[in-house]
Order: sequence, then structure tokens, then C-alpha cells
Amino acid sequence: QVNLVESGGGSVQAGGSLRLSCEASRTFPDFAIGWFRQAPHKEREFLAVIRWDGRATRYAPSAQGRFSISRNNALTTAYLQMNSLQPEDTGVYFCAAGTGWPPIHYDWWGRGTQVTVSS
Repeated sequence: QVNLVESGGGSVQAGGSLRLSCEASRTFPDFAIGWFRQAPHKEREFLAVIRWDGRATRYAPSAQGRFSISRNNALTTAYLQMNSLQPEDTGVYFCAAGTGWPPIHYDWWGRGTQVTVSS
């Protein structure tokens, strides 16, 4: 069992940046960590994932070039650095832990953090 807690969300103007954190209740050396978002009235979409050793990442086209995923050496926290934010980036952002690479499914989810980007 892994409990995940997201933080770092908030309100920002277009062009601004935010750094989201995903803190785990224990180390997760065997899990990949993914970031997802759900915009109002839309389905949840994948943004980025990082492998347990931090040496491999994958991004959705919508995140490529603007977002960067990373994790700390202690393998307890993952991050999503988001730059050049636009109003369409507004939504609830979730982190999740999954096994395998890339994960076929994610077993544990956080409750999400709200990101609001105003024009």
C-alpha cells in the first residue's frame, strides 16, 4: 500500500509556472510515478511518467517541452515542473504509482491538486 499526496497547485496567470509535488507514505523504489490531469467536463489524461530509477521518462504531446517530471534521490517524492502554463492546462492534477515500465495500469492514486490558469 502506498499513500500519495499531491501539493503545489494553485492559481497562476497564463505564461506562469508551477511545481507540483507528489509525496509518498513510503519509498517506492519499484514503482513508476505518473502525473495525470482532469480538466472540467473532460476525461483524465496522461501527462508524464518517470521510471523507478529516474533514468527514463515519457511525456504526452501536450506536456512535451513544457513539463518536466523528476523524483528525489530518496525515492519518496516526485515532481512535475510546469512552465508556460495556458488556460487549457486548468484542471485537477493527480499522481499515481504503478509497476512495470511503462506501467500498464496504476495501482495507487493521490486525491489531486487543483491548478487554475487565467488568461
